[in-house]
Amino acid sequence: MPQKPVVKDIGPKPNAFDIETATKDNANYRTVAWSGLYLQVTLMSIEPGQSIGLEVHPETDQFLRLDAGKGKCVMGPSKTKLTFEQEVEDGWCITVPAGTWHDVINTGKKPMRLYAIYAPVHHAAGKVHATHEDAEQDEDAGNDEPPAWSFQPA
Repeated sequence: MPQKPVVKDIGPKPNAFDIETATKDNANYRTVAWSGLYLQVTLMSIEPGQSIGLEVHPETDQFLRLDAGKGKCVMGPSKTKLTFEQEVEDGWCITVPAGTWHDVINTGKKPMRLYAIYAPVHHAAGKVHATHEDAEQDEDAGNDEPPAWSFQPA
């Protein structure tokens, strides 16, 4: 049986890991697990009653998959017009087109564990944020920029 390696962002090099176990074991709000030239994988843990935070990425498509817990996703064309709403749980995926406002809210009693795939790369390689507040502070301070070697739209 293969050993489960520790998930570490090694940049745009080949990698393989048990994403379901890594996702379920991740207790941080966000852990960047792998950063390629064109896409990125992050692991997330959202506490009961909390959310990823209403956000929009103008040039970034996202794929999210829940591996534990349950919640609700909302999406729409503007911050005040969230026209899509769907209950989600373990095994569900959420696809977010670039430019779509979105949020995922944990409606359960246990931490919701999910992973997200961004294309193009959205966060600093290897970045770990223990809490949503840490992530916001880093982003506001300009400390969560994609690596220079990643492809970014003009």
